[in-house]
Amino acid sequence: MEFGRVPENELDKIDFSLPAEPAFNNAVLNGVPVTNPKVYIGCAKWGRTEWLGKIYPPKTKEKDFLQHYVQHYNSIELNATHYQLYGTDTIQKWADKSAGKDFLFCPKMYNGVTHIGSLKGKEGLTTEFLKGIQAFGDNLGPIFIQVSESFSPARKSELFAYLQFLPKEFQFFVEVRHPEWFANATISKEFFTTLRQLNMGAVITDASGRRDCAHMYLPVAKTFIRYVGNSLHPSDYARIDVWVNRMKQWLDKGLSEVYFFMHMHNEATSPELTVYLVDKLNKECGLKLPKPIFVPQQQNLF
Repeated sequence: MEFGRVPENELDKIDFSLPAEPAFNNAVLNGVPVTNPKVYIGCAKWGRTEWLGKIYPPKTKEKDFLQHYVQHYNSIELNATHYQLYGTDTIQKWADKSAGKDFLFCPKMYNGVTHIGSLKGKEGLTTEFLKGIQAFGDNLGPIFIQVSESFSPARKSELFAYLQFLPKEFQFFVEVRHPEWFANATISKEFFTTLRQLNMGAVITDASGRRDCAHMYLPVAKTFIRYVGNSLHPSDYARIDVWVNRMKQWLDKGLSEVYFFMHMHNEATSPELTVYLVDKLNKECGLKLPKPIFVPQQQNLF
């Protein structure tokens, strides 16, 4: 992910602290911990050749990547569905790879709906998208809708009308990126309040160069976090520590579901930071989340 990327020599100048807890969240978090909260950790793609010899056996064929991915993570932020409409046959094949596992696919809305032209008149494409992903069955997680960075609050009526159209049987999370959604307090309040009324969540994106997108608002008692790291720069570990503390606070106050997706500008190092994250979460929150297991490296005896 390139969103919010800054030169490495500027990372030490960034304030990576998370915003204070908004009073807005008090209406959602009742202060009573959920008995068995759902916590899902994943990446954006399974087709990473950089993971061969790391968490995938060295000679794994690309068609078999997913069956190995599900051994290391319990979810995926499925970006593939953003670039192509998939039929039920393909979706079913993917779902079959996770059969019998507590594994969720969290598909990203097709960009033909969200990034090309207006959201008006996209009911047909949306229905086709939803028809395909229903083949995930019990392995279907939340769907997330991202509008482009140029999609400003001047188009809020268009966005709100589209969100109102969406079927209520699915859980949606929405990601906006234009700075004015966050800079204007009145607009922010209207956006997050509308999501709450629609029982939709707000995507939280934590990227180095766009601190405003790490907003901390919870329209529902669930969160969808897109964390963008910097290839194991020291700040990555400190940022994860802060996130674990915030997620623990939320879980202790009644958050029922967490979806945390690891992104890197260089995805080769996502598994390493995931291990750090999961170890911290398991320790601090008493969880038993799976984590990537690295392929044993053969030693040269000569």
